Amino acid sequence: MTEKFSVESLRYAQAVSETASFSAAARAYGVSQPALSNGIAKLEERLGERLFDRSPRGVQATAFGVQMLPLIDRALKALDEIPAEAALWKGPATGDIRIGVSPLINPALIARAYSAVCCLDMLPGPRQLVLREANVAELRTALLADELDLILIPSVAPMPRHKHRIIDSEPLVVVESWPRSLNQIELAELTSKPLILMPNTCGLTTFTRDLFSAHDLALREYPGEAATYRVLEEWAKLGLGAAIIPRSKLATPDAAHRPLYDDGIEVEIFYEAVWSPESSLATDIEALTGMLSNGAASPEVITKGY
Repeated sequence: MTEKFSVESLRYAQAVSETASFSAAARAYGVSQPALSNGIAKLEERLGERLFDRSPRGVQATAFGVQMLPLIDRALKALDEIPAEAALWKGPATGDIRIGVSPLINPALIARAYSAVCCLDMLPGPRQLVLREANVAELRTALLADELDLILIPSVAPMPRHKHRIIDSEPLVVVESWPRSLNQIELAELTSKPLILMPNTCGLTTFTRDLFSAHDLALREYPGEAATYRVLEEWAKLGLGAAIIPRSKLATPDAAHRPLYDDGIEVEIFYEAVWSPESSLATDIEALTGMLSNGAASPEVITKGY
């Protein structure tokens, strides 16, 4: 048996073990569920036994999986320690901090990150901030590949074995064609309107679908998709449907819009920082995310608002 194990397949198996769900594991790694299932199937073929039983009741480890999954977990942990130990050998970290951001992130949050890293001298050693904007799946992949030190994304799905910290939130607003008033609108009222969505890349569409699902509300999706926030807003004004958008993404902040509420509570979208606890910059990232989270909502509010 000379065929090598795929590290990617091992990580897929670890994620399924931790989430007890193929779909949740796929979302966490930013890959399609068929790709993840295929990777695990190849791993099981390589091992000669199935790791998981799949049934309508969910995913459970087989007897073979119960024995093998802890070994996989230890092997990946040892593998992840290699770059961290190498970085420690080279001495105190200085230089770049590579941060990936979703297009949905409020620009004010990026400005705070820049100020904390480059202007306030709050981190040890000379620092430069290197930003990369990309969709959520690409950012997660880059973080896993150690191409980024930290990502700032909407809080829509967990990444197993990574640290998460809520750092910001902002209200959601509804844009419509000729709203009868600018008073708040309840989430339940939107079930009667088609909603214009964007491609499921920045996190807004995932958040919107999860929001309706969490409240057992029907979501009527407009059959087309808007490519940008500006187009989303323009189509809503034309009357093609309503649009839910973070307030900071309004192309014209003074445009007619209505704050979105759920049972009298303002609905917000939450942004989080995600990083690897094994990173050589973990201590600095902890400090940086602590600075960014000052004033952010508490996890209790997140559960209620979501």
